[in-house]
Amino acid sequence: MIKIENPDFSIEQIANSGQCFRINKIGKVWQVIAFSKVLEIKPIRKNAHIFYCSYEEYQDIWMNYFDFNRDYASIKKSILEMNDPYLNKAVQYGYGIRILKQDLWEIIVSFIISQRNNISRIKNIIKKLCVPYGNAFPSANILATYAIEDFTSIGLGYRAQYLADISKAGSIGTLDLEHLKKLDCQEAIMYLKQFNGIGDKIANCIVLFGLHRIEAFPKDVWINRIIEKYNGNFNIERFKEYAGVVQQYMFFYQRNLI
Repeated sequence: MIKIENPDFSIEQIANSGQCFRINKIGKVWQVIAFSKVLEIKPIRKNAHIFYCSYEEYQDIWMNYFDFNRDYASIKKSILEMNDPYLNKAVQYGYGIRILKQDLWEIIVSFIISQRNNISRIKNIIKKLCVPYGNAFPSANILATYAIEDFTSIGLGYRAQYLADISKAGSIGTLDLEHLKKLDCQEAIMYLKQFNGIGDKIANCIVLFGLHRIEAFPKDVWINRIIEKYNGNFNIERFKEYAGVVQQYMFFYQRNLI
């Protein structure tokens, strides 16, 4: 058991930020499943959480997973100094969001599933996909053995073909994850877009959440609505090095305004 006190960390906000789909609240505890491990986190007050794991496991897995080595306070300070009224509200509202360092293959599958889907439904589909394998996420080799009907039976709809195609690509090496990890942000986006079912938005999500390139800036309907309100004056270049962090603040804030 480890006590984490960090003003830039909220497990609840991260769980509802749209970047991860295997973090769920069970009673007063949040359950995180990643890298075939299960972690329980209990918020005890604002900025303070209990991690139910050994110190060794925290050092080996969770410290990196939650990106605790990055100074999010400095990122937020840089954004707030721009004196942008909307972004100021978004940063203050989503103060505890961090970009997780997740498994690349899991992110590729998850965001292919995410197309034209809500978070609750995405989580349910991924849960059904993972049930036979416990805490492990099924590999490309495993998913490549599935028939289209196996995917449609868990609610994938038209996305079933996308998942079948990417799983086959992963199993035969056409999708080379080790090569992908070596590419820069734009190269990785272009590489991913050659695969069926991966357009610009999904590619950016994979690069941001799977490769942890925090300069990536996925644009969905929520982000496009915000940008439209700027009447052409929304300049991504001003926070280019951490644009993905800004995107998460914007996305989380905008969704919760409704």
